[in-house]
Amino acid sequence: MEKNPTMMPVVAAALIKKSGTICLQKRPENKAMPGLWEFPGGKVEHGELPEAALARELHEELDVGVDPADFVPLTFATAPIGDRTLLLLLYACHRWEREARAVESPELRWVETDQMTKLAMPSADGPFIPALANYLQQLRAGRA
Repeated sequence: MEKNPTMMPVVAAALIKKSGTICLQKRPENKAMPGLWEFPGGKVEHGELPEAALARELHEELDVGVDPADFVPLTFATAPIGDRTLLLLLYACHRWEREARAVESPELRWVETDQMTKLAMPSADGPFIPALANYLQQLRAGRA
């Protein structure tokens, strides 16, 4: 029987503009996985709800305000990180206050899902791309 690893919950957002482009940020050089492109977000603190953690992280990283009720849960992924397992939850978001700006990251980009496959991203983010593309396709068809 496999041991239960320590889970580290992390939340991420796909901020989606009306044009269908999605915000990615570049990881700073002084952090793990420097230079990789990722969905903005971060760790869920003990006792914090995932949506509240994501609203806090987006304010800290992008200086945007988001009502936690505006997050749409999309999918999740897991990845080993040392002796722990990262549990990464991805939410879609279509409404926020203020224009996103790079506060902690050296750069932001607004990209379409097909452009994401050409960017170096953390392995845990890779499975999000097809799920996000499917979600956007359903939105365009009026089924989401």
